[in-house]
Amino acid sequence: MIPWPKALGGPSFWHSQSPSGQRPPLDGDHSADICIIGAGFTGLWAAFYLMRAAPNLTIIVAEAEHAGFGASGRNGGWLTGGFAWDHRSYLATGSEAGVRAMVRAMSGTVEEVIGIAEAAGIDADIRRTDELLVATNAAQHNRLIAECANRRYWGEDHVHLIDADALARRVHIPGALGAMVVPGVARIQPAKLVHGLAHLVETQGVRIVENTRVTSIRPGHVITTQGIISARTILRATEGFTSQFAHHARDLLPLNSAQIVTAPLPESVWNKIGWQGYEILGDFANAYCYCQRTDDGRIVVGGRGIPYRFGNRLDDQGRPDDKTIRRLIAILHRHFPATIGQTIDHAWCGVLGVPRDWCATIGFDPHTRIGFAGGYVGVGVSTANLAGRTLADLALNRQTALTALPWVNRPLRKWEPEPLRWLALRGMYLLLNAADRAENAGTNPSRLTRLGNWIKNR
Repeated sequence: MIPWPKALGGPSFWHSQSPSGQRPPLDGDHSADICIIGAGFTGLWAAFYLMRAAPNLTIIVAEAEHAGFGASGRNGGWLTGGFAWDHRSYLATGSEAGVRAMVRAMSGTVEEVIGIAEAAGIDADIRRTDELLVATNAAQHNRLIAECANRRYWGEDHVHLIDADALARRVHIPGALGAMVVPGVARIQPAKLVHGLAHLVETQGVRIVENTRVTSIRPGHVITTQGIISARTILRATEGFTSQFAHHARDLLPLNSAQIVTAPLPESVWNKIGWQGYEILGDFANAYCYCQRTDDGRIVVGGRGIPYRFGNRLDDQGRPDDKTIRRLIAILHRHFPATIGQTIDHAWCGVLGVPRDWCATIGFDPHTRIGFAGGYVGVGVSTANLAGRTLADLALNRQTALTALPWVNRPLRKWEPEPLRWLALRGMYLLLNAADRAENAGTNPSRLTRLGNWIKNR
């Protein structure tokens, strides 16, 4: 019998470990130098760097729910500095040298985040470690080799491959053929980090107003359910929730991701699994998973749930569907069979922002003075830091190495109208899941994989 999670939905298990008091909403009309929409990692990092550069600024951060309510408090806790997008897609707005500079800038976010957290005394269960991306069949192993070569070509020289024996000395995963190792990453508890960052910017003088939903934006004005904020500069940091604004409904598709977390596992189970290095761990399936070992001895497993709900609908109070929960439990038991029979404490889900070309973008219009960042495609913990730094430079009219990176002010391609985007996403994931089943059975479903990726990239 499949063990069912004891708790379902809510913002996440992470928030239950890191309760945060509610901040009051906006109390009528106000003015500020800068209004930031969204109190997640992007908005809070932007506020931090703005105040560090210009302490006399007045900044209001407007949040529809509470700080870290969205992906910032629901993610898998991977602080990687990784470049998760197609490098060549950025050549339209930059050179190879520019893309390599962006790779280096992304890589630097890990130490940037850790350094600020340590200096501010933010205890976010940060543990420096490696990332392990594991191949469990021949097709995955071929993709792993190609991905390692691609990353090294673009400047990630530290990335390397290990064989099955070397992997087994770190963690025991049945059928694993090897892994790609990405050194210099970190595992975190995301809610603790986002709550600590929110408190940090408040000590700098930033005002965060919660339960203040933004209904529309126009140059110089942010209209909310609690009043109007007049601000010369407006920065939209809404990621997966961007689609809820009428004029941006086709900018970023709200793609669903879900996670489960076990109860703390007994030492006898850990003796069978290994994993003493607390590496962040994923696989090379087409519908991949992402995992971490927590400080209190749990395993967290995440992956795509219902990939997309028709008409940009969001999740039901963070509750994953039953099929997704069963799939995540199956991944847990397949990769870590010693966990069979162990308690699952919580399952939750949320949305992340996906642009049509699956590549992150930052934009800033110097005439309207409205900026935005998003489309991180699931690697937002580190990307949001670089985005926040870049938005701060743009808002302060600075021309820096960051504002020259090729993800800044690149054209944003719109998603197709419904029902085309729902049909395309549903078809893509059906094909990729079918390809995974075939690969696990030992066949080579290259046509399924190519067709799924063709739909993705059209």
